[in-house]
Amino acid sequence: MRDIFRLLFVMMLSGLWPGEVAAQELRFAVSGVVRDAETGRRLPQASITTLGGTEATVTNADGHFTLKTERRPTAIFVSCLGYNAVRVSPGDDLGKELKIRLTPGTITLNELIVSAVNPRDIVNSAISKMRKNYSQDNQLLRCFYRETTQKGKRYIYVAEAVADVFKSGYSRLTGVDRVAIRKGRKLVNTHKADTLGAKIQGGPTLAVELDLVKNTEMLLSFEEMLLYDLRMETPVTIDDRPQFVVAFSPATIADHVLSFGKMYIDRQTLAFTRVEMSLDMSDPIRAASAILVRKPVGVRFKPKELSTVVAYRYDGQECRMHYLHSDVSFYCEWKKKLFASPYHVEAEMVATDILQHDAKPLTAAEAFSSHDSFYDKVTVFADPLFWEDYNIILPSESLEKAIEKLKK
Repeated sequence: MRDIFRLLFVMMLSGLWPGEVAAQELRFAVSGVVRDAETGRRLPQASITTLGGTEATVTNADGHFTLKTERRPTAIFVSCLGYNAVRVSPGDDLGKELKIRLTPGTITLNELIVSAVNPRDIVNSAISKMRKNYSQDNQLLRCFYRETTQKGKRYIYVAEAVADVFKSGYSRLTGVDRVAIRKGRKLVNTHKADTLGAKIQGGPTLAVELDLVKNTEMLLSFEEMLLYDLRMETPVTIDDRPQFVVAFSPATIADHVLSFGKMYIDRQTLAFTRVEMSLDMSDPIRAASAILVRKPVGVRFKPKELSTVVAYRYDGQECRMHYLHSDVSFYCEWKKKLFASPYHVEAEMVATDILQHDAKPLTAAEAFSSHDSFYDKVTVFADPLFWEDYNIILPSESLEKAIEKLKK
């Protein structure tokens, strides 16, 4: 995993306001909560899509979602890793919150068959089929992006944006893939003790940087796989489709920091549908160099964890990027202070709509640079109707409370 999540420590200052554009007119909304049918546990990161999969969102940490649509939805599809997908009819009363329960998915492959499968053969076959399994057309995606920073248990910074992401065909390089911010806001705790914060360099360009199927040198290449030990794990279902699960861990020392994690591979198409990985923290100095851009003088940076999730959605013909999630936890030690301060920086992005097939690239002038921090590109804004008709990931209850505090 090579420099996919870089932090830049700075003093919290006001930024710039991007040009605002009108939202797509989405006249209908469906809301609900998704739970495990057996335990009642609320399910985060469950995927919610309309018929045809053009409009989408995911549940928040509390299992809640709201999906806004251009036409009255006759049905929505709800799926989550390891559960059977369901089709739900919202009915005539769209104002009524849906209560959706998912049952754990079962796989017919027995343990003996799974053990007999060679994980390296599966992964190599999946790598060789990437050109076939992923879209070769240029696409313009509408995405929602959020990044937050916590100091201890307190939120000190929340930033959100609606972005357009141009994705060229997966046989092309990422050089023309770009992100344009269409609307954004930030909320900052101005308490003096919280003025030291963390910016995510690149921010919304994670949609480009973290596309592992396109940036194969980061993990999904024949050469990179030689650096890892692979083993088969218990298969699961995603969207009612059986998945091979291959765990990977460093097998050697490389010239860059390696990772631990799991790859989910569609059993029928051999497409990578999800990758979960955590940076190897066994060498804190090397791990810090993979995360940190720069920091103030007198502050010692101690990384604790960096994990990412990249998910792709299969529409019946091909896969496209659907969801990204990154977490980094670390400590900051100041000279002449007895205790270190814990920080947690989180970034999350979901593709909420396909705006255009066979799209033209975004211009360099409107594109967000991977060297920028999103913090510097938006200003404080607390309008409760700010998102209008845009699809977003609803804030969790704890985040909603934090937002209210940051507005004061």
